[in-house]
Amino acid sequence: MIKNDEYFMRIALEEAELAFSKGEIPVGAVIVHENEIIARGHNLKELNKDVTAHAEIVAIRTASQQINNWRLEDMTMYVTLEPCPMCAGAIVQSRFKRLVFGALDNREGAVVSSKHIVENNHNHNMLVSSKILEEECQNIINKFLNSKRRLVNE
Repeated sequence: MIKNDEYFMRIALEEAELAFSKGEIPVGAVIVHENEIIARGHNLKELNKDVTAHAEIVAIRTASQQINNWRLEDMTMYVTLEPCPMCAGAIVQSRFKRLVFGALDNREGAVVSSKHIVENNHNHNMLVSSKILEEECQNIINKFLNSKRRLVNE
């Protein structure tokens, strides 16, 4: 069975829900090779007290250990939110074939919203698809932000 971008983004959304349940910013990532998931990740920055524990980095570390290589060529990363500069840089350095993300991040996004790190890279060409299940991906971020606002206002 050939699985499509929406299928894998829904799994990334499951990872985002795990992050949400832990009080983390709800971002999830999935790495796919030959139509199979080889790694998953969600934000763990607060829990791990680690500024680099973004969903994308967590998934990249797992995938690299899984295949015993830092080069993740011929793989696709699915992530629910447009990657920040740190994550976009790591995605480029890992040499992914494709990056697929859901919601735009107009403040910190470094792929299409600002900075254009993937596009400005001259060493590696990567295909980028955005706005896959955008509404669902944005909804979980909004749910998280609204819950934080309610706590502040109480």
